[in-house]
Amino acid sequence: MNAADVDTGTGAVGTGVTVTADDHGGGGGPGHGPGGGRHGAGGRGRLMAGLRRRLVKRRIRIRRTRGRRLRRALIVLLALLANLVGAAVVAYHLTKIPEPHPETAMQSTVFVDDHGDYLGRRGPVDRQEIPLSQVPRYVQEAVIAAENRSFRTDTGISPKAIARAAWSTVSGGGRQGGSTITQQYVKNALLSPQQSLSRKAREALISIKLDRTRSKDEILQGYLNTVYFGRGAAGIQSAARNYFGVDAKDLTVSQGAALASVINIPSYYEKAGSDPKVTAKLVDRWEWVLDAMAHSGAITSAQQAAARFPAFRFYPPGDTDGQRQYLIDAAASEAADRLGITEDQLARGGYTVRTTFDLTAQDATAELAADGTDKKPGEKTAEAKAAEAKAGGMKQAEVKTTGDVRVHTAVVALVPGDGAVRVLYGGADYASQPFNDARDGAVEAGTALQPFSGMKLLAPLTHLTRTAAPTPLRLASAYATAAAHGVYATPYTVAKITRAGRTLYEARPRTRTAMTRADAGMAAKLLYGRSDAPPAIQTGAAGLRTLWQTTYDERLTLTVALFAEHPAKGKKAALPAPLPYTAENRSLSVSEGVWSKIVGTAEGHDPAAEPNPGLPTGQTKPILATR
Repeated sequence: MNAADVDTGTGAVGTGVTVTADDHGGGGGPGHGPGGGRHGAGGRGRLMAGLRRRLVKRRIRIRRTRGRRLRRALIVLLALLANLVGAAVVAYHLTKIPEPHPETAMQSTVFVDDHGDYLGRRGPVDRQEIPLSQVPRYVQEAVIAAENRSFRTDTGISPKAIARAAWSTVSGGGRQGGSTITQQYVKNALLSPQQSLSRKAREALISIKLDRTRSKDEILQGYLNTVYFGRGAAGIQSAARNYFGVDAKDLTVSQGAALASVINIPSYYEKAGSDPKVTAKLVDRWEWVLDAMAHSGAITSAQQAAARFPAFRFYPPGDTDGQRQYLIDAAASEAADRLGITEDQLARGGYTVRTTFDLTAQDATAELAADGTDKKPGEKTAEAKAAEAKAGGMKQAEVKTTGDVRVHTAVVALVPGDGAVRVLYGGADYASQPFNDARDGAVEAGTALQPFSGMKLLAPLTHLTRTAAPTPLRLASAYATAAAHGVYATPYTVAKITRAGRTLYEARPRTRTAMTRADAGMAAKLLYGRSDAPPAIQTGAAGLRTLWQTTYDERLTLTVALFAEHPAKGKKAALPAPLPYTAENRSLSVSEGVWSKIVGTAEGHDPAAEPNPGLPTGQTKPILATR
């Protein structure tokens, strides 16, 4: 046994492994690899052991300093929150509630007839402010159910909606809804519609401040007066008229729920009633709103069960450039004068002008005065009559009903002793002829003035008999004076003007004596003698150029004036033309039709049974025609 064997053996005893000299390595034979591997494994082991020791020490250090770290993090977080809260508080106090947009403050003026039926409007936007008291409670609750069910209890904002909108803006997503009613009001009336984080933050601050400084009813009133409902209508009052032809105060539960349902997508739902697909979708939303109203107690289960989806007015509506603009022109001019403002100020002021007109009678007049109304059942057409007349030797100008001869018809109906104008037909189409023949046209009177010859007429009829071509309105006023036993009443077209539920003007008849009672009686007796029964009828003319017919009793005076002209061509001015022979037919048709629409037919009335035969029934006071 040599020394190497002894050393190795010792090593073997120490390790329990027998190792030969070759295994130990030496000069790099095959035994070098395993010996080298043993030393490599030992190095890695020491490295891992060191790492484990360091990790243990680090965990111990972390455990020992955890509390200090948490305290530091909490301090940083609290500081950050304090800064944010402080910034929000400062921003809140610096934020001022802005004034509404000028466009939001603008309103239109609405014109209605004597019965409250819609005539039309004037103004830059179709909007009228009304107090919340004029909106039924169930309509208010319908809007809340559709748009913001927590409105009565929230703080003016919806944090979830704000976060959703912010994320949508940052991520480039679409527009997000879900804002509260307060936020919608702020956005629509006080801020721009721009979609940005800064505007959304400002909207939230203003909404919170608005909620803290205004009552819920004030906010809801502002919202209902500015929110867009489609069909050009901003606000509940205009929407009620545009969709259902009523004032907001007259909306039913079903109508209110329908309007509340429209707010979601007004540009789409405005077609309900004319588009079946849109109507079906709106019905689904309407039912959803009614369910919410019943659940909240806004309506009873019986009211919900009785509700039926309401009928919408046709959309798009027809234009108002036809007959009605004549009425609006006359009433707007008078209303502005009564309020002491300009017509432009009137149009932007949000007034409701109740006129004296009878829209049913006015529409009937337009139909009767249109071409083709001259023919009665069983009669030959006007063209056939013209051909026969021409064959019989009549001059072409006397029979011509078409071509370059235009027949004008002007109709005025007013209440004797009061002056309220019921019909003012000044032309067939305002768009082609804005000039009002009934109010401003000068028509040759001829024998139409004959009943007033020899009378002592007082102002404002003093110079009537010396006026060759009075306006139809003025001549009608003269006959109305005779019907009222000599009492002249200034014609008027405006019965009442209101704004936001407050009456600003109410008409009172302005009367004065313009002829003696005896003269008025003689005129009436003369006319009754011609027609043998009331109402009195007077027919006059100025040659073949004009034709007048006035029918009157103490209830109504109706004047129809016809004249013809060759229309202007190029630089050639319009020239008078003879009326076609069908003019008398037209005059009778209009007179009888309009009279029956307003007062009916006078059956069973015997003038001989009166104390003074031939005179209109006596009046103790003027007939008040305002409502």
